[in-house]
Amino acid sequence: MPAESADNSSIPATKKVLIVGNGGREHALAWKLAQSPQVAQVFVAPGNAGTAIDATNVSIEASDKPGIIKFAIENEIAFVVVGPEAPLVDGLVDDLQAAGIRAFGPSAAAAELEGSKVFCKNLLRASNIPTAEYQTFRTASDASRFIKDRYPDSEQDVPVVVKADGLAAGKGVIVCSTRSQALDAINRIAGVREFGEAGDVLIIEERLMGQEASVLAITDGSTIITLPAAQDHKPAYDGDLGPNTGGMGAFCPTPLIDAEMMARIERDILVPVVHAMKRSRRPFRGILYAGLMLTAAGPKVLEFNVRFGDPECQPLLMRMKGDLCEIIEAVIDGRLADVDPPEWDERPSICVVMASEGYPSAYEKGRVIKGLDKAAEMSDVKVFHAGTQNIGTTVINNGGRVLGVTAIGNSISDAKLKAYKAVKEIRWPGAWCRKDISDKAL
Repeated sequence: MPAESADNSSIPATKKVLIVGNGGREHALAWKLAQSPQVAQVFVAPGNAGTAIDATNVSIEASDKPGIIKFAIENEIAFVVVGPEAPLVDGLVDDLQAAGIRAFGPSAAAAELEGSKVFCKNLLRASNIPTAEYQTFRTASDASRFIKDRYPDSEQDVPVVVKADGLAAGKGVIVCSTRSQALDAINRIAGVREFGEAGDVLIIEERLMGQEASVLAITDGSTIITLPAAQDHKPAYDGDLGPNTGGMGAFCPTPLIDAEMMARIERDILVPVVHAMKRSRRPFRGILYAGLMLTAAGPKVLEFNVRFGDPECQPLLMRMKGDLCEIIEAVIDGRLADVDPPEWDERPSICVVMASEGYPSAYEKGRVIKGLDKAAEMSDVKVFHAGTQNIGTTVINNGGRVLGVTAIGNSISDAKLKAYKAVKEIRWPGAWCRKDISDKAL
């Protein structure tokens, strides 16, 4: 395993921390924060079968603001880490701070950077930050008319991406190549409302060509610490085929982004966004996640998220050395400039997501998962739970993305070998995964 923490042995382990969420990201955060010499106990609300091993689960849903606030006050929680995007967009950090509770994550106003793709695109355009050209529409008929007028020949290529404006669990983005695909995507989002209120407004933007990468940064609104770049695998199937998902795996670092490219991303994208948010009176504190397309003209923004990516968080934290608690508290207190950036294990890591049969569409829950103990015994491997639940001593699948099998190795291929060896130990009826996670790096 990577080095667990810096030497803060002089600081007593007295702090109690609450993490909000129940995914693989939250399990990774709980696992990492539990290693801090300052942290005495980690709670996760509501958590999953994995967080029950590395922390203490609390039966409070992420959407239950009064319950979270009450628990934090009664248990003298030092700070709350809000994992998922929905409670951030819903203003959980604002409500926690109003109750006198320290919280890590952006305000509701700042979280609109992810909560509304239209807000994000307009901010990027106004700040001259490179991104795809786009148009916004409020009705399916207007959007369909735009496609038919711009592409009158039904046989011609239509390289566009159709996006729901609001949150859609990573699935409201439809990549199109033909006119019929674009019209179908418009109907799904704004016609039959497949993604609900997220489709009240939709975006049609040019389809950028290149390779995707994810660059995450920690910021207190003034100082930025950029984390090693990762690559996510959004499409469901091998070869980047099939529908978009919340992410089927990730690896870190990606060879696509060297020091020169990272400096360019910081200069042209990350710093300008933080400044733009400050000018908009929406100062950003927390995790700023840039989803990028590395085009022939340079890096361009596909999207911004306002929290750790899932599954990017898992391989990132496998490599992080030092005390995550120290960094989080520095962000909360607005003193990130006083903290040294974290060191990183030189070895790369990869995360392979094991999913339920049918995901990202309908899937069955309640299937017994076997082999977790064998996988846990493997060297340099950590199985982060996402859609799991304990029923007595049995672990069952309780979601679409079920496990994030994460490994660190001397090379990408070594990490991949270890991860997939662990995957082979784990089974339940209908379990599946992509077989090509990290192959882009090879």
